[in-house]
Amino acid sequence: MAAQEPTSKGRRELAAIRARNSHFLILAFIFSVFVNILMLTGPLFMLQVYDRVLGSRSEETLVALVVLVAALYALMGVLDYARGRILARYGARFQSALDERVFKSGLEPRKAGDQTALSAARDVEAVQAVYASPALTAVMDVPFTPLFLAAIFIFHPMLGWVATAGGLILITITFLNQFTTRRRTKEAQIAAERANQFREHALQASDVIRSQGMVDPVTTRWLNHRVTALKDSISTADVTGTFSSVSKSLRLFLQSAILAVGAYYVLRGEITAGAMIAASILLGRALAPVEQLLARWPQIERARIGWASLMEFLSNDVEETPQTRLPQPTAHVSVNGVSVVSPLDREPILRSLSFEVKPGEALGVIGKSGSGKTTLAKVMLGLAKPAAGEVRLGGALLSQFAPDDLGLHIGYLPQDPMLVDGSIAENIARMALQPDSEAVVAAAQKAKAHELITGLAKGYDTPVNGNRVPLSGGQKQRVALARALYGDPVLLVLDEPNSALDMDGSEALNSAVRTLKAEGKAVVIMTHRPMAISECDTLLVLDKGRITALGPRDEVLRSMVKNAGDVQQVVAKKGTS
Repeated sequence: MAAQEPTSKGRRELAAIRARNSHFLILAFIFSVFVNILMLTGPLFMLQVYDRVLGSRSEETLVALVVLVAALYALMGVLDYARGRILARYGARFQSALDERVFKSGLEPRKAGDQTALSAARDVEAVQAVYASPALTAVMDVPFTPLFLAAIFIFHPMLGWVATAGGLILITITFLNQFTTRRRTKEAQIAAERANQFREHALQASDVIRSQGMVDPVTTRWLNHRVTALKDSISTADVTGTFSSVSKSLRLFLQSAILAVGAYYVLRGEITAGAMIAASILLGRALAPVEQLLARWPQIERARIGWASLMEFLSNDVEETPQTRLPQPTAHVSVNGVSVVSPLDREPILRSLSFEVKPGEALGVIGKSGSGKTTLAKVMLGLAKPAAGEVRLGGALLSQFAPDDLGLHIGYLPQDPMLVDGSIAENIARMALQPDSEAVVAAAQKAKAHELITGLAKGYDTPVNGNRVPLSGGQKQRVALARALYGDPVLLVLDEPNSALDMDGSEALNSAVRTLKAEGKAVVIMTHRPMAISECDTLLVLDKGRITALGPRDEVLRSMVKNAGDVQQVVAKKGTS
């Protein structure tokens, strides 16, 4: 039972979302009842025309019947349209209930290889599409199939048995279709997802691919993914199409068969010609929902897979609970015994790190690539949770701050200064819906980016589209630095901040660090470039996730130079011996 509990949690959440808007389904089903009752209009009209109008040759009766039938069909059309719009809105509400959560969850750190959050949005759309399609109306019409079959029995038992046998065969075909295509549909979906992910990654690395002569091999690999996905999709469509064609042919044959059987009993005088025609129409109506379900089966199966994936997603996703808002913390950072392990191989990345950064101080974290600098930055930002130890800001654990509140207190400049679709001003203002123009300009000035932004044709209103912006890598990094400084954060974390900066950019960075220190803020700089640590008061040296040196900048540098000199002397002695 414990193993099934997570899935049960997701099932309960989806059931709760569905139940909140269940009145839409109830109303649509009530309309379905009247729509299906009004479907009897055609057979009853045929009965009256063949058995009464033709027999009495009364034109007045024919006109009255036509007027009545026109009114009933008009009413049926209105009700059918209404239930379709109701179900579409039900699907829209289902999507709206999950869209925000799915999007925010996709921004959260995930386990390596976990694609659940990435595909959850498409799963929501697949379920919503079924609600808005004729597939759900067909599902609501299926329960009325026995009603139409029972009406055929009224005309003649043999007609009823022929219709029932045909209906059972079609239902059997439907279940065979479901059983046969379930695995194929899932494989086709996985292959399509793999192809889409490969394409997205290739587009993100388009500059590298083009500059390194990788266009042809990468294109070939993508085409291989696409061919695999296409083969699986065609294979699934072939099977579904076979069942759909068989069911359509069978339904048409059954309508002809019931006419033949009906004609036989007309000749024997057991039923009227009107009953024969009415039975044929009723059979078509009884089997139409089954055939429609077969035609829509790929869409239904995709929604079924999406529903199962959403159950898994909701089971694994932890919904945020409201937290007590803490006041702005002091610029005092303490890291106590922090250890982090890799989610892939469970190997330690950081090992029992302990240090502190006081207000008005700048700490430089240096070390080789792979020493754990970026991981430490993510831990201090609350993006990675340590396996042991804790990080406090102003005396409070990072987990005690609401995520959005913590982001207001910490400025972050990553190695890759990605910009989001919007304007430069909106990016600096951290995509605020109503950017504070004065704060935006102040942050840009503090980052020494004001002049380069105003030098653009549209200035701060210059659009950023898919991280494409008329700025060099260094200029983009200064805009990202302005974003990190926006809102007066108490802690600034810089990860390789001058990797793309020229001399002017490095001086602007150092100026910003000096300003923050003078304001009593804390700064942590992860780097391996000497220029970036010129404003640091303290240095921390990382090697394979361990602290190998920690102290005043000049003392640590002298120690490193002395150690390097000692090593060189040992090497020189070995060379002369």
